[in-house]
Amino acid sequence: MGFFKKLINAFSSTPEKRYFNFRVKCKRCGEVIEGRVDLDNDLSVEYEDGGDRYYCRKVLMGGGMCYQKIEVGLQFDSKKRFIETRVEGGDWVKE
Repeated sequence: MGFFKKLINAFSSTPEKRYFNFRVKCKRCGEVIEGRVDLDNDLSVEYEDGGDRYYCRKVLMGGGMCYQKIEVGLQFDSKKRFIETRVEGGDWVKE
């Protein structure tokens, strides 16, 4: 039984470590929209700065009657820790 527990634990990751959750507020209608970055699959390496940073771009749209697109650019360091963000069409919501 111990072998199967180790096998399952090896392939499962905790959501806190794998995902970065964020929220933005639409400038047009004021709706708060949640987004999520999969740190294992969504990040791209920025080669211009020597490859020591990661970048992710997300385009979000609310579920109401407003169809404003909100573009979010996120930067992470080499250990996939959040550094900074750029938001167009909305505002960053601090938690």
